[in-house]
Amino acid sequence: MVEAPRVSGSLRNRLTAILIGGAAVLAILLYVVVRNYAAQIAQQGQDNILNASVTSILDAAVIRDGHLEIDFPYSSFSMLNTGSDDRVFYAIYQDDVILSGYANLPRSQGSETGQIDGTKVRIASATRVLIGANQRIRISVSVAQTQDALSLTLRTISKQVAGFGAGFFALTTLLSFWATSTTIGQLKRLTTSVTRRGPQDLSPVVKPVPTEMVPLVSSLNNLMLRLDHSLSQSEDFIAEAAHRVRTPLATVRSHAETTLQRVGKEENRKSLRAMIRAIDESSRAAGQLLDHAMITFRADHLDRQDIDLVELVQDLVLRLTPIAEMKDVELRVSGPDSIQISGDPILLQNAVRNLIDNALKYSPSESVIWIEITDMPTPQLEIRDQGPGFPHSEINTLSGRFTRGTNATGIIGSGLGLTIAQDVANAHGGEITLANHPKGGACVTFSL
Repeated sequence: MVEAPRVSGSLRNRLTAILIGGAAVLAILLYVVVRNYAAQIAQQGQDNILNASVTSILDAAVIRDGHLEIDFPYSSFSMLNTGSDDRVFYAIYQDDVILSGYANLPRSQGSETGQIDGTKVRIASATRVLIGANQRIRISVSVAQTQDALSLTLRTISKQVAGFGAGFFALTTLLSFWATSTTIGQLKRLTTSVTRRGPQDLSPVVKPVPTEMVPLVSSLNNLMLRLDHSLSQSEDFIAEAAHRVRTPLATVRSHAETTLQRVGKEENRKSLRAMIRAIDESSRAAGQLLDHAMITFRADHLDRQDIDLVELVQDLVLRLTPIAEMKDVELRVSGPDSIQISGDPILLQNAVRNLIDNALKYSPSESVIWIEITDMPTPQLEIRDQGPGFPHSEINTLSGRFTRGTNATGIIGSGLGLTIAQDVANAHGGEITLANHPKGGACVTFSL
């Protein structure tokens, strides 16, 4: 079972959170900047009106008959009229002596914010020197106005800016989801492309990818190249190992049989027979272990070919007939003339050979092994012998590795024959079914 990789969080969620967080900061910054700029512009507008009011009053000041006279123009205060009915305060000084207005109105230089009677006001002040006959009079005028209208204007602007900022944030959030989906989509498409490949497809990825993904794809292509090389080496090793193990064992067995014919003493002949049996067991175990290793290797990357299942079985039966005749066992094949399938011929030959070989091992002399090939509902073959059959209590576990029935005592075997057949069937999308025939004997159904 493949161990699941450790997860450190979602890249998509992380990217989305960064983009949304950036959008939130920008929205807040936009609100603060626009509101402050609007407040500055509104304040500048009020200051301009206050300064205009102060200037109009100063312009109305004249010296007549040695006295200072000021005829307030109507526009001096009418220009300060607002929809919020802001209160207006003024103070006029002659040489630092108040002539008219509010004595408690703070005197300022230029424009500034102050308070009068606990009320926040904006104050504008100006000074002018009037020159008459033998006179020089300095007149100072201050005009102040509350900021109710300004505050209302700023609240209105703030609401509008806040709405604009919220809309900007919402739009940016949607764009963030779209941007992350588009970005991660490239990675998902690469993942899908690799996932859809068959196990035998270790060719490099050649589809165009974004610049940032080039190192990943390059590393993946290098990994597949190394994996392909490693698998090729493994297959060559298994084939070479099978040859190097089987050939010496066959040679030793041949010499042992030859020696057995020349030895006269019964105890020596008994020892040689035990040696030949041990060689047979070792040869069979080594061969099936190598077969199982090869099947485990090839099952993940089948070399599928169009083959005739009937022809494949008949060829195996032809090759195994001499062994069957030595035990006086007959191999009978029945079925249609041809069943075309797509599969790995090497794996299928191993599976069918092991099933027929198992049937031969457990069949008594002068018995028949029936091999029936059908293609309904799926291609399958049924192998039935006339042996002791499967132990009822063990029938569900006999396809496990190195598992042999209690009735296998004295019979050469490694417990891998049914395992090999099961693995091959699974690799081709099928299965094997073990059963005991009502008339006696074991019955194995190999389906694809």
